[in-house]
Amino acid sequence: MNNINRRQFLQGMSVAAAGVALSGCGFEGTSQELSEAALAVEQIVKPGSLEKPNITVGYVPVNDCAPFAIAQEKGFFRKYGLTVNLSREASWANSRDGLIFGRLDASPVVSGAVTNARIGAEGARHAPLCAAMTIHRHGNAMTMNKAMWDYGLRPWREYKGDLERFGRDFRGYFDSLPPEERIWAVVLSSSIYEYFVRYLSAAAGVNPAEEFRVIIIPPPQMVNTMRIGAMQAYMVAEPWNTRAITGNEGVGFTFAQGREIWEGHPDRLLGVMESFIEENPKTYRSLVKAMIEACQYCSNPKNRPEVATFITNPSFTGAKPKKPGLPIDKFTRPGIVGEYNYGGFDNQQRMWNDVETTMFFDLTTKLVQIPGDHSTFLWQSESIWLMTQATRWGQIKEFPKDAEKKAHQAWRTDLYREIATEMGIECPKDDYKIEPAAAFIDKKEFDPSNPIRYLNSFEIRANSPQKFYSS
Repeated sequence: MNNINRRQFLQGMSVAAAGVALSGCGFEGTSQELSEAALAVEQIVKPGSLEKPNITVGYVPVNDCAPFAIAQEKGFFRKYGLTVNLSREASWANSRDGLIFGRLDASPVVSGAVTNARIGAEGARHAPLCAAMTIHRHGNAMTMNKAMWDYGLRPWREYKGDLERFGRDFRGYFDSLPPEERIWAVVLSSSIYEYFVRYLSAAAGVNPAEEFRVIIIPPPQMVNTMRIGAMQAYMVAEPWNTRAITGNEGVGFTFAQGREIWEGHPDRLLGVMESFIEENPKTYRSLVKAMIEACQYCSNPKNRPEVATFITNPSFTGAKPKKPGLPIDKFTRPGIVGEYNYGGFDNQQRMWNDVETTMFFDLTTKLVQIPGDHSTFLWQSESIWLMTQATRWGQIKEFPKDAEKKAHQAWRTDLYREIATEMGIECPKDDYKIEPAAAFIDKKEFDPSNPIRYLNSFEIRANSPQKFYSS
């Protein structure tokens, strides 16, 4: 095994630190001139009727930016009376902090950021963040480096559900490394990505608190940081997993999509501060309507190839192959269209063709348990799940006594229903649902009516063997 030496490791940490430093600097990345198509769109809401028709909206250069790019390009923002300045953010921390400190009016945030801002989880900003809709579900993956492949690790699908066998391989690999090299990277602390990394390893019998460390790296830094050996694996949104595989950058392989950890999970939310909703209720309604229409456009299979190509623009992901003659959407297409290749270093194709790879609005039939459910609808029970994981890993001292209240404050399903109803969109009538056992990699059902029992069902957790108690 080719382990990195100390100098390489320190170089890697320097790159990671530079990435984090970059995350403190927001910068505008799009032309503010509207396209002819956008200008041709009829405004059904007059700007003068809005409290704040000119707003600044952030985005991060990953495939998640698609609805924001489309809302601007196709005139959905204009349709609802908005003039939007799109601000390209260097990291998910920057996107979140831009909201909290008032630089941004709205921005996508990693699932977990809104909930954990409300409960004050370790590693999260404590602030009254809100979200009324998701931007998409799925669309992310875990990438492992070539050394893990050479050790014998393979994509999760090839383990055929055998967590014990995966756990032996996983623990064995990290046991073979010196402590300072046992590193997994995610995009933000106290995010669903960090919880997925911990959830997976614990389900396989490996305690993440003892076997490896989790560090924070901005998405555009992931591939290069893995290339120089500063981490063994990472979890990020596309296209930064596809870029790593053989035939592209060749530094790693996709171990699993996030949907294989929890099928149907929310990924990005449209975040705002609570004060923005209170002070600009009409503006907020226009923003949500524009984003819903943009998500519907991105969801349509006929539009997905166009969307995948459009976001390769340097203003958005800038993810274009450097070699001439290759398709411009080589990196962005798999996550958007669904032609997903896990890669590997044995010259085999590991394709998974499924639009469920990223769900912007329409859910597949198997995921619709309740009438009216669709991707942009937020379930407050999912916010409760995030609280269980913050508790499980010691990011908060105890499960919140007012968890339901905090879930309601953070995930505004009430507002979404009102706005969607005005658009003729049916929504579920409830805020909570049971997540079936089949949805999770460890086949463990989540019933939001008893989160304490759920927490106590996990043998591996921070400071185990403590038990959790309801108030």
